[in-house]
Amino acid sequence: MSNFFNWWVIVITLVNIFACYWLIKWTMKKRPDEAESGAATGHTWDGLQELNNPLPRWWLWLFYITIIFGLAYLVIFPGLGNFQGMSKWSSHGQYDKEVAAADQKYQPIFAAFAATSIPDLSKDAEALKAGERLYSNYCSQCHGSDARGARGFPNLTDNDWIWGGEPEQIKNTIVNGRGGLMTPWGPILGEQGVEDTANYVQTLSGREVDAASAEAGKAHFNMYCAACHGADGTGNQMLGAPNLTDNIWLHGSSAGAIKKIINEGKNGAMPALGEFLGDDKSHLLAAYVYSLSN
Repeated sequence: MSNFFNWWVIVITLVNIFACYWLIKWTMKKRPDEAESGAATGHTWDGLQELNNPLPRWWLWLFYITIIFGLAYLVIFPGLGNFQGMSKWSSHGQYDKEVAAADQKYQPIFAAFAATSIPDLSKDAEALKAGERLYSNYCSQCHGSDARGARGFPNLTDNDWIWGGEPEQIKNTIVNGRGGLMTPWGPILGEQGVEDTANYVQTLSGREVDAASAEAGKAHFNMYCAACHGADGTGNQMLGAPNLTDNIWLHGSSAGAIKKIINEGKNGAMPALGEFLGDDKSHLLAAYVYSLSN
């Protein structure tokens, strides 16, 4: 916070607190034309007279206590601009303290799981319960609570793996993340070229399309697509190029969706969780994900 806003917050906060005190004292001040305490003020409504009764003392003292509490709080805890308070408390410090306490309590458990191979761990009921909690916290937002994914987010319960479904491949994906790039071919192929290529791609999974268009698209596929997806369209897990022959479509299976991705390309990303989770938790999470399709 800049020096200007530091003093802006301090002044505004303290002025408001002392203004509350002044307002109480000012309203309690006796005025020359004011009726005696308990006497009628002369105001009537529907036969009812208004009496000059002061606030109950306990109510008044609650206001004073609130002001005292506010000032004490601002002395002990941060609240006045850059002043940290006598306690030096911060939300970051509190978080780090709680994380350290949790690590001290649970890290030995995760370390014990990490000593077991992923295939063996995927058959351990206790490990899977812990792994499921990790999945719910860090993966379900994208892949779904049932791990069946959604458009643009892979299904983790089948055997169609873009980057590989072996234990170490799954762990590597979790730890380091993945970045997939599909080149936009529209500017190179043109509208008809995109149409033909999309038709050929559909034939790879057994769909019936215009044969002449698909044949023209095959030449485009061999020239521009086979380098990543393979000449037979079965994909390449080293590059994250999907298998186009299994009728599993991450970004939509309609002719329009296929043409759109050929035309515009796609840039997908799986965030790296290794630095945040650590190796032991990543190992356990990989075992849970492995178990979903094995």
